[in-house]
Amino acid sequence: MSNIYRLAVVRAAKGGGQVVVEHGGKLLPLETVLPGKFATPPSDLQPLLDDWESVDAAIAQYVDTNSAAFAAGSAAAEADFLAPIANPGKIACIGSNYHDHIAEMAIPMTPSYPYAFMKPVNNTVRGPGESVPVPKKAKMMDWEAELGVVIGCTCSEVSEGDALSVVAGYLNFNDLSARDWLASRPPVGIDWVQHKAFDGFAPFGPYLVPARFVADPQDMPVKLSVNGVMKQDSNTQQMVFGVAPIIEHLTSIMTLYPGDIIATGTPAGVGHGKGEYLKAGDVVRMEIGPCGELVTPIG
Repeated sequence: MSNIYRLAVVRAAKGGGQVVVEHGGKLLPLETVLPGKFATPPSDLQPLLDDWESVDAAIAQYVDTNSAAFAAGSAAAEADFLAPIANPGKIACIGSNYHDHIAEMAIPMTPSYPYAFMKPVNNTVRGPGESVPVPKKAKMMDWEAELGVVIGCTCSEVSEGDALSVVAGYLNFNDLSARDWLASRPPVGIDWVQHKAFDGFAPFGPYLVPARFVADPQDMPVKLSVNGVMKQDSNTQQMVFGVAPIIEHLTSIMTLYPGDIIATGTPAGVGHGKGEYLKAGDVVRMEIGPCGELVTPIG
């Protein structure tokens, strides 16, 4: 694993996004690593994901044979990161999917299949460091550290045994929530739009870690802090349904495409379990395995 690489998007000097390859704390532009691969340098990871098998293999080969070249790269610690995928086709989220979270929320049953909902894309996506405001009509804004799964091919009816082969990589995903409509649910059930779909409620990044470098997505540490105080400290081992059965379930319903994101649920430690909620001025930091640190200021 010494030659692990990660992908990210940083703000270019002239504005917009520039795809970079990270190795050993240094960044090289994608066009340096894969010269001529793309007619126009991509501004986010979507074009790479559209040809993922080829792109992943080529970058891995470059890093294996040219790791010394990264010494001349820019420092990752000084980069201004953007969302790795600016406009994912869809964001599918899994709820009530950690045993310890089910216990803290006093949910009366363990789901018998992956319980899913969708987040709208064009208003919720935010990159690392982007501020997310507390919604004016909500008083119970909460955090949820989640492992994000990024799909790397067009797929449907995928078996559990083949499911991990369709994954391009993994990233941090904060499934921000407004618990007001969970605490006072109407007779028809939870209002998932008011619970999950406010502007900025899907921060993710900074890195996409290729699946080749994650030996087991069901053994990754999950940590989240608010203002430096640890709130969530768990492991993806706690999932009720792992990544593979989630993909099998979702692809039995819908076709998944390159760049689609699956947020796989959150462990114990959310604010709602203790009556704690986010307020303006708070800073949320989360990190799952080798995915880097996702920082989200609350405005």
